[in-house]
Amino acid sequence: MSSHRFYIAPSLWSNSEPVLQGGEAHHCSDVLRLGPGARVTVFNGQGSEITCEIIDAGKDRVRLRPILFGSSPKLRCAITLAQAIPKGKNMDLIVQKATELGVTKIVPLLSERSVVNLESGEREKRVEKWRTVVIEAAKQCGQNWLPEVAVPVTPKQFFAEFDRYEVPMIASLQRDARSFKQVLRDFRDQHGRRPQSALMLIGPEGDFTPAEAAAAKSAGCAPVTLGPIVLRTETAALYSLSVLAYELQGEDGG
Repeated sequence: MSSHRFYIAPSLWSNSEPVLQGGEAHHCSDVLRLGPGARVTVFNGQGSEITCEIIDAGKDRVRLRPILFGSSPKLRCAITLAQAIPKGKNMDLIVQKATELGVTKIVPLLSERSVVNLESGEREKRVEKWRTVVIEAAKQCGQNWLPEVAVPVTPKQFFAEFDRYEVPMIASLQRDARSFKQVLRDFRDQHGRRPQSALMLIGPEGDFTPAEAAAAKSAGCAPVTLGPIVLRTETAALYSLSVLAYELQGEDGG
């Protein structure tokens, strides 16, 4: 049976004397009621984990003794998801699943057709919530790398500070959209290898505006089709990330 997993931020990480603090300590000692002698696993979100034994457990501080050190290599391809924020709690679901599927970065987008309109103060609150969702998802699925969650921006702001991606893509309903396989095969034919970075842009329920889609195309984003059925935005995100994980992260994929 796998032991309970707890997150320790990189700034507080110690290989010799790991300590759970704050909410993680409370969850360990008060919620799970784990005491001295119990074994737990801690991870820092940057690939490292340690199997530990609890030395003593307090409400705000749990001291641990390291037993076994482990590390997870980074995935082959750094995948960024730029996702138009859907209504309700659907963004929480997308963030959770994106973490499980191994994305490197999540950029929430405030598209013109998004029904969500966040004031600047609300943006910070949402980001904190999503970062908590990321940590909880990583605990559950054994993921030792945490994706970065960016502060929400408009597509215009996103493209103004556009990072370079080897394969930038946008989910598209247009006739010129090609399949994932075609886009990735073109890259491989040209470079003789799989891409090391990729971007997936997913629009809101009503899709990106023509101006937003044009900006994505101008930035070099290849329009990709997600098949003949029009998918809800959260389904489109999970479908796209699943395909990319299969094609780009496996030993013999794409």
